[in-house]
Amino acid sequence: MPLPLVLTLGEPAGIGPELALLAWLQRSAEKLPAFYLRGDIELLRKRAAQLQLNVPLAEVTPQHAASAFPEALPVVPIGQPATAAAGVPDGTSAAAAIASIRLAVEDVQAGRASAVVTNPIAKSVLYQAGFAHPGHTEFLAELAASQCPDQRAPQPVMMLWSAALAVVPVTIHRPLRDAITDLSSELIVSTARIVNAALRRHLAIATPRLAISGLNPHAGEDGGLGTEEQTIITPAIEQLRREGIDARGPLPADTLFHDAARRSYDCALCMYHDQALIPIKTLAFDRAVNVTLGLPFVRTSPDHGTAFDIAGTGRANPSSLIEALRLAARMAAPARS
Repeated sequence: MPLPLVLTLGEPAGIGPELALLAWLQRSAEKLPAFYLRGDIELLRKRAAQLQLNVPLAEVTPQHAASAFPEALPVVPIGQPATAAAGVPDGTSAAAAIASIRLAVEDVQAGRASAVVTNPIAKSVLYQAGFAHPGHTEFLAELAASQCPDQRAPQPVMMLWSAALAVVPVTIHRPLRDAITDLSSELIVSTARIVNAALRRHLAIATPRLAISGLNPHAGEDGGLGTEEQTIITPAIEQLRREGIDARGPLPADTLFHDAARRSYDCALCMYHDQALIPIKTLAFDRAVNVTLGLPFVRTSPDHGTAFDIAGTGRANPSSLIEALRLAARMAAPARS
């Protein structure tokens, strides 16, 4: 029997717990791979009762999760209570959210689960509890590095994936002014190498086609609207091509995402966060998946936040989580071979 996926609790006051319940209810219709939740079973019971969802829960060990999955949502304890009410952020549950992530990573590293799927967290709540990372991506990189202290820390790369478009921001959670300062040929090259390797290994794309965007309007207009294309981006593309990577650009971002353009590449590498995320969230908001590349394990996540405003109302849409579960299973399968 294939190893199950491990799903984190996410922010207890957000929609993560109910997304897990809703996804399990659609397990047969959506042909979902087996998964278990690392969390607090009492929180799940209360949320299911609040939403009048008939979801049987089974407290199990990871080894028994796959066999329990057809008849109940498997829950593996985290040793931390999660008491926050739906829609009411509560710092007392931050420890549960952090423990769920940490233990989920340990499960994958120990061979108890095939991949990590993370529910959304509320960074503002976690910061109050001493969380010292900009987000999930950086925390996961630290957890990965802690298991291999003698090796170089991994460079986490954020890919947003959907059937319509896959994008990678070269600079991630940085103010725009700092993102431009941080941009370098070396960063573009190292990011593209990780993307190329991940697409080959995890998504079975033999020769990935990478479209590299410009930074400035119209990709700089040959230096008339900025010189970063000439001094930073083009040298990076030339280096990637020398390595045998199919990298194209720099391409104007404003013409990179229409239908015909998207058919010409497998992934678009963009220079800063919004340049990448605005088009994919416009095209596939309910179906896009956040993937962290460059880690020694597979990690996916829904491409949305905690949605405190609708938590506990029954309006949460599990589509992105369902896609994240599917993609995690797909990416983990060749990684195991």
